Formats: sequence, C-alpha cells, structure tokens
Amino acid sequence: MSQGTVHVIATFYAEMGKEDEMERVLREMIEPTRREAGCIRYDLLRSLKGENYVEFVFVEEWASEAELDAHGQSEHLKALRPRIKHLMGSLPRVIRYRQVG
Repeated sequence: MSQGTVHVIATFYAEMGKEDEMERVLREMIEPTRREAGCIRYDLLRSLKGENYVEFVFVEEWASEAELDAHGQSEHLKALRPRIKHLMGSLPRVIRYRQVG
C-alpha cells in the first residue's frame, strides 16, 4: 500500500431520465462519508449536459489507502449499490491516484 494522501475520481453515469433520482441518492452519501475517519474531501459534481447520460463525479481525498478501503466497506456505501443499479446508464468508473507534483 502506498503512503500519504489518496485521491479518487469516482464517476457514475445516470441513464437519461433518471439523473435527478440518481443525484438524490448520491447526495445521501456526502455527509456520512465526510464524517468517516480519514476523509479529507468528498465532493459531488454533476455534468452540465450529456447526450446519452449525465455524469456524476465524486472528487475524493483520503488520508490513507487503509481509510479509503474502510470507506469501501461502510454500511452507507454498501446500501448505495443496489439503490443505483437501475439508474445507471453504464458501470461506474473509480480510479485511485497519488499526487506526483
């Protein structure tokens, strides 16, 4: 495991017509996640427009990979998965980064 801050870009793709419902569900993640140990930043962005889907992006910073891994096992994240499955236009994309400059 790497040391130091871990940055995450987690992109969710809402099926057209379901974007407002997806936004409501994803917003519910913000406050409980921000209270988690090691959470430095957890912001939700929504794309301005899309042709086939609307993107929602969580921009995250975590103090360590261990704390990010614990987030992945949190009850609120586990509860999210079945609630958004029918709202997605495609599978989410979650990538971890470390700052290099």
